[in-house]
Amino acid sequence: MTIPAGRGGPQRIPRPASWRPGDPAPWADVADRTITIERLLGVLKGREPAGVRGRRHTGEERTAGVLVALYDDVGPHVVLTRRSPRLVSHTHEVSFPGGRHDPDDPDLWHTALREAHEETGLDPTTPRLVGHMDLLSTVGSRSIIHPFVALLPGRPDLVANPDEVEAVLHVPLAELLLDRVYREEEWDLPDGPWRISFFELVGDTVWGATAAILRQLLCLALGVEEGLEYVPADA
Repeated sequence: MTIPAGRGGPQRIPRPASWRPGDPAPWADVADRTITIERLLGVLKGREPAGVRGRRHTGEERTAGVLVALYDDVGPHVVLTRRSPRLVSHTHEVSFPGGRHDPDDPDLWHTALREAHEETGLDPTTPRLVGHMDLLSTVGSRSIIHPFVALLPGRPDLVANPDEVEAVLHVPLAELLLDRVYREEEWDLPDGPWRISFFELVGDTVWGATAAILRQLLCLALGVEEGLEYVPADA
């Protein structure tokens, strides 16, 4: 495994002893990787989840809502956060703003807005809901994530809540599509082999559920097949 010089971050990757390199990026053979906000909106407007991806789920998982917040600044950008080292788990990991559903939340869209406001100060009235990415069942947190794609009117002025967030990241989608930024690994886990996605940014590694959602976002925007894997609920 070779990470490009200057890329990668402090995230601890719980890589099992039995792992191997995975496939190249789904867009590896795409010559023109230009993505515009208009193209994204055309693909994602009104989109509903096609199913649930990830580990086999039982229906007992907790639900979570995350905000895939996009804005245009000489090309589409996405807002990500690096989790605070003050947290008891997943410290320094990069994720979308969002979190677990609270009983007082009217729905998971409001969960994502509330959590984004708590973590970054994002005004909950500014994101405009565009569409709904596929649900993702996670291995570690035993959650089913609902990713909501939203459009912001411009680059937001955000401030990290130090109790939850170490830094707010503004990532150009064009950077995620650069050669050698994306890679995959195959891990042998107790319930079978899993394909794990990684994006190596300058100073950060995005992996796991967040990387899987970004991977689907980019595939939809470029019109390339992702090879989606859906899992049924246990009987």
